[in-house]
Amino acid sequence: MNILIMGAAGSGKGTMAAKIIADYDIPHISSGNMFRAAINAQTELGKIAQTYMDRGNLVPDELTIAMVKERLSQPDCQKGYLLDGFPRTLKQAEAFEDIAKQIGRPVEAVFNLTVHLEDLKQRVIGRRICETCGAIYNTVGSAPKVSGICDLCGSPLVHRSDDTVEQLGNRLHEHMVLTQPVLDFYREKALVHNVDASRKPELVYSDIYSILRLLR
Repeated sequence: MNILIMGAAGSGKGTMAAKIIADYDIPHISSGNMFRAAINAQTELGKIAQTYMDRGNLVPDELTIAMVKERLSQPDCQKGYLLDGFPRTLKQAEAFEDIAKQIGRPVEAVFNLTVHLEDLKQRVIGRRICETCGAIYNTVGSAPKVSGICDLCGSPLVHRSDDTVEQLGNRLHEHMVLTQPVLDFYREKALVHNVDASRKPELVYSDIYSILRLLR
C-alpha cells in the first residue's frame, strides 16, 4: 500500500502514521524525521536544513527530494510506503510522480487531515517527542505516565524549538500557500480523502482504516 498523509503541524500525522504502519507493515517515511536525524548528526545537509527549521520555514524542495529519493531506494519500501509531510509543494509532487514510476509504486491514497486552528495551537504547544523511538505525546490529553519520560523506551522527551505559537503561524501560512496546489494535483487523480482530525485519535483512524480496506 502506497500512502501519503498530509495536514498542518499538529494535525496528528505522526499519530495516524504509527497506526497505519502497524497494520500494513510498511515504513513511515517522514521528511521531518530524516532532516532531524541529519541535524543531530551535524551533516552538511543537516546544517543547511536546521537554518530553515529554526525559523519555522520549510526546507527547500531540492534538499527534501534528494533525501526522499534515497530513502525510497531501500529494501523495506518494496511492500509500500507511508509518506508523512511529503510532498509539500507542487514541484515536489511532480518530482515524486517520476520517482514513484521509477520504483513501480504509484500513490494509492492521500489522506488530508483537517483540524481547527485553536486545536492546532493547543496541540503544538503541548507536543512532546521522543527522539529515540519517535513516540509522540501531548501535555493535554495524551501525557506520558512520568512527566518528560517516554513510556515506551524511557528516554527524555523534547519540546521542539519550532513548536511555538509564533512558529506555528509561519508554518500554517506556508502550508496553506504551498500545500493547496499539491492537494489539487492529487484531487485531479481522485486520490484525496479528507478526514476530520479534530476528533479523538481512535475515531480519526477508524475513518482512515475503513477507506484503506476498500482500496485493498
